[in-house]
Formats: sequence, C-alpha cells, structure tokens
Amino acid sequence: MSQITSGIRKILSWPIVYDGFQALVGAVKFRHLYVAAYVQPSDGVRILDIGCGTAEILEYLPTGVEYHGYDLSEDYIQAAKSRYNERGHWHCACVLDMQLEEFGVFDIVMANGVLHHLGDKEVRELAEVASKALKRGGQFCSYDCCFVEGQNPLARYLISMDRGRNVREAEDYKSLIAPFFTAVDLDIRCDMLRIPYTHAIMVATKGDPA
Repeated sequence: MSQITSGIRKILSWPIVYDGFQALVGAVKFRHLYVAAYVQPSDGVRILDIGCGTAEILEYLPTGVEYHGYDLSEDYIQAAKSRYNERGHWHCACVLDMQLEEFGVFDIVMANGVLHHLGDKEVRELAEVASKALKRGGQFCSYDCCFVEGQNPLARYLISMDRGRNVREAEDYKSLIAPFFTAVDLDIRCDMLRIPYTHAIMVATKGDPA
C-alpha cells in the first residue's frame, strides 16, 4: 500500500482526527448519497468492506445487514469495535489473505477510498478477491478521488495532497477492475463534499443472478 504518513498526513491516521476531518468536509452528506444512490443495501444482505477504516459507513447501512470489516490498521479496527461492536465482524488483516470458504459469498463488496492507495497490481488483486467473494449478481462498490480533464484547480490541488500516492484518471480505475466483472458503471461526481473535490464512483456487477 502506497501512502504518505508523515507530517500533517500522519495526524489523519489517528481515528478521532480522521473522523473529525471527514465530518468537516461534508462526509455525512457524501456517505448518505453514496449508500442511497450506489450501494443500495437492504436488510439481510451480506456486506464485505475492504479497508473499512473506522466503519463510519455503518451509520448509513440498514441495521439488518451482516457486515464484515477488514482493515490493516489496528487503531481503526479498535475504533470501529468500540463504536459499533456487535453490528459487525472485525478483521485486522489483509483481505488478500481471506479464506473465502470460511466466510461464504457476499451480496455486496465495498472498497471505499481504497484504490488510490494501491498500485496497479494490488488493485487487480483486490478486484479479483472481490469478484470471488461475490455471489452471482452481486456488486462491487467503490469511490476514490480522481483526476479529470477541466477539473477545478482547487480540487486538483487538494487531491494531489492526498495521503494516497496512486490517484488516477477516473477511467484508469475502471480499466483496472473491468477484467474481473461483467459490467462496470463509472460515475464522476464533483458535488459530494463541501469543498471542491472530484470522485470516481464505480459499481461493478458479477454476472447475472443464478
């Protein structure tokens, strides 16, 4: 995973600071719109969240989902456990080491704000794991900051300062994961935060329901 964790960026690795910063820039609105318009979960679905962070996304998911959160940060996982406890199953581990036969298949796999921290090879590996973890007809959902032509200069600058060192053109995210799914829908949004920012939101489908 490629990211900068020195200077002011290191502070964002602290769960309480990260959550506070997210709230400041408008993440509450963002997560609500993202879940309602793209993830569209319902009670009873099984969700795998790769790189779950502090699992704030649970605030916007139905209480009846079965949620599995994976993250490499012990601090983030502990923060998620202390806040949501029995609402989720918590794994401080690399999802690439996940034993799929142990957990079964999922209706939805998410990787929210993760891909721009990963190199191309790692993105492909994650997409392959996500595809294998999904049932037929299941969906992989993700969002990441991105570069686009004619981008707001302030948005481009802020994105260039992100901790993730692999921010891509929007279409490049799609190209990396497309071989592992039947269809990939890419939506570019510039209206999700209080500050100028550009997101590449993807919903990828694994085949048709059996």
